[in-house]
Amino acid sequence: MSQSIQQVYIVDDDEAIRDSMSMLLETIDLPHQCFSSATEFLEIYDGTQRGCLVVDIRMPVMNGLELQKNLNEQECLLPIIFMTGHGDIPMAVEAMRAGALDFMRKPVREQDLLDRIQQALQHESGEFDMHEKMAGIRSRIATLTPKEHEIFDRVAQGQANKVIAAELGVSERTVEVHRAQVMKKLDVRTLADLVRLKLTGEAQLSP
Repeated sequence: MSQSIQQVYIVDDDEAIRDSMSMLLETIDLPHQCFSSATEFLEIYDGTQRGCLVVDIRMPVMNGLELQKNLNEQECLLPIIFMTGHGDIPMAVEAMRAGALDFMRKPVREQDLLDRIQQALQHESGEFDMHEKMAGIRSRIATLTPKEHEIFDRVAQGQANKVIAAELGVSERTVEVHRAQVMKKLDVRTLADLVRLKLTGEAQLSP
């Protein structure tokens, strides 16, 4: 189960920067954790973390881009704010193309950093809610029997009960019973809700 509390995960090999950011976040009582390397963060990351990452783009052993790639491969939902030096702009652009939420050039103004972090937390909250919604839809669809799933698909495509019955070689009453069961399992009351759920599920599965 995912953690409910959002935290800011600071990943920077510079102890002074970590301490400075930690004190800044303490002033607004924002939960956070500090890590001296990307590998140290990956040791605790298990996919349940909520919040956002503030990452130095240049670090030894594993840099920020490599950490981002690793997390993308794990389908991590945590938005990343990169901290960059003057010469790191090409790397920052690459990071944005790979899905980073933002990058900030050092030195960073404290209020600007806090604003970006708050934006990142709001973004993550929306992504998390959508992810949970999609997981719920997939879970409900998975409870359908093969026959119910077939009728679900046909009803969502707009086929009438009579047409479905004729094509499947069953009675119209049988279709009605299966359709009622589908509506119950998927927790929908109207045809419009059924179609909307179908489209939402298909959108999630699209590449």
